[in-house]
Amino acid sequence: MSNNKKSAEEAFEQGEGILRLTPTWVPRSFCIPGRRIKLHPDDYYALGGARGGIDERWLSSTTPADNGPLTGKDEGLSKVTCPDGQQILLKDAVNELKDKLVGARIWNEFSCWPIYSKFFDNLGPLPHHIHHSDEFAAKVGQRGKPEMYYFPTQLNNHGGHFPFTFFGLEPGTTKEQVKECLMNFTKGDNRITSLSRAYKLEPGTGWDVPPGVLHAPGSLCTYEPQVASDVYAMYQSLVDNQIVPEELLWKDCPGAQKGNFDYLIDVIDWDLNVDDHFVENRFMAPKPVADFEEMQAQGYIENWICYRSAAVSAKELTVLPGQSVVIKDSAAYGMILMQGHGKMGSWEIDTPALIRYGQLTNDEFFVSEDAAKNGVSITNNSQTDPLVMLKHFAHGNPDLKLS
Repeated sequence: MSNNKKSAEEAFEQGEGILRLTPTWVPRSFCIPGRRIKLHPDDYYALGGARGGIDERWLSSTTPADNGPLTGKDEGLSKVTCPDGQQILLKDAVNELKDKLVGARIWNEFSCWPIYSKFFDNLGPLPHHIHHSDEFAAKVGQRGKPEMYYFPTQLNNHGGHFPFTFFGLEPGTTKEQVKECLMNFTKGDNRITSLSRAYKLEPGTGWDVPPGVLHAPGSLCTYEPQVASDVYAMYQSLVDNQIVPEELLWKDCPGAQKGNFDYLIDVIDWDLNVDDHFVENRFMAPKPVADFEEMQAQGYIENWICYRSAAVSAKELTVLPGQSVVIKDSAAYGMILMQGHGKMGSWEIDTPALIRYGQLTNDEFFVSEDAAKNGVSITNNSQTDPLVMLKHFAHGNPDLKLS
């Protein structure tokens, strides 16, 4: 038996099917941290100024970050804490435990854990950009990237500089207008957001962002469940008075197509971008998973918060003060604790107020499919404070009924 397999098995047994994960911090050279993800103030530039500030925490990730030539070893990859104190990659644990961890349905289809989530925490807005569909991502050996946004109330004590997101394009916009903006990319502000519409972001709500939809994320701290891919291209040349490097316009573009602006237009899913009913089709207010009063009587409240795509979904679970519950799900999931303290299965769980870079926590876990199906016992040890967690699920969650 390999050391990784032995460690994975021991960690699985120790947690009775629930793995404890370590915090995974990711810097972005083109971003300014919003300082809402509980990292210690001295540690936002722990990797050095050349790497940029740490403004993301990746959750349940088996996906390496794509941060260019300075990207660190294992950057973006979650790790599992083992009984002997060592840490192994969640990716390796999945490869060793296979369907025992992620379930036969996911393992047989993907042979991996095919999603991850993150906290994105930027002080200002990001450029208008796009994530490629499976068709276009495959041309550079990647997978398409559906993603969803949710704005946790616990991490949004301030809205940042621009709590609005541009989504899609104004109905009536033409491909020629967008192409002209892209051709002006190196001339300063290419004004592509003049063709878009900004929506005010509200904590406790979210948005569905399918591949091929242009979007310029605003400055709320965002929980982002998404398919395991880091494929994207920036279509806006100037944002928040910062120039966007031209190479990011052609990122994940096949070599033979670089310089072909028509190819960049083809990447856009035109019907989704100019949808007259964009809010109706893409906005997500929380939806109770069952009858609200019945859940409350049992000591908890659970809402769907990401539910418009079969590719990835998420729930927010609140266990009321002093209550103990058993929660069943039909699929494996990653979990991050947002508020409170108590116990989950055999693990003590708590929410840190402040985290040093490299510090271990008891706020992030991965729940195997069998553990989820059998029911996870959760106790809120506070008599006053709700215990709140977010749970991210992979493709085809059997509990999700798409509207």
